[in-house]
Amino acid sequence: MTSTASSWIAASVLAATVMAVPASTQSKAPSPTPSATDKITIDGWAVNLSNVATGANQTIRINIDGWSSPAQRQLLIGTFLEKGQDGLLRVLEDQKEIGRFNFPGYFGPDPNNTMRLGTDIRYARNFAGEDGGRRIVIMTSRVIGFREEVNQPRTTDYPFSIFEMRFDGQGKGQGKMSYATKITFDKKKNNVELENYASEPVRLNNLTLEVKK
Repeated sequence: MTSTASSWIAASVLAATVMAVPASTQSKAPSPTPSATDKITIDGWAVNLSNVATGANQTIRINIDGWSSPAQRQLLIGTFLEKGQDGLLRVLEDQKEIGRFNFPGYFGPDPNNTMRLGTDIRYARNFAGEDGGRRIVIMTSRVIGFREEVNQPRTTDYPFSIFEMRFDGQGKGQGKMSYATKITFDKKKNNVELENYASEPVRLNNLTLEVKK
């Protein structure tokens, strides 16, 4: 199902920071230097107002111990354009683990322990904002359990989780998360498109960012 949520994600995440190919990268090699050097912890609330598991609100914790570089971004872009979503997924899963996110207070079925124990983060970019703020983008592969893979429901076509969060200089912020996302390329429009399985992304509210010492 394509929704305004997927349009939001496509415009502000992939098209702008993950998958878009800027003209400047065509003439020089992208930098291997990470987009930041600090290690951070983010805590907040994940508020689900979509048509999937409506009202399933949970605390969320995101730990980031490293950051992706422009060179890694370019690798993902090139792989996606050449080999599509499946190729992108394989290369993303080959990247070094640099963090993890989970839902510490999760109640309910969790057959793969992904909600409580968490999911690896293998792509995260940091962008400096005004007045000491920052914008953080995360893309990671979604854990697809045995039952889901065997039954092959439509959700297996949505293997990515994507976050975008914005923080002020005091580390307070908000964001959105598309938990199950499909990435395609429209050749006629020459444009990357995302489809969010749910009717809208999960809202990330009352986020607090702390730099690890």
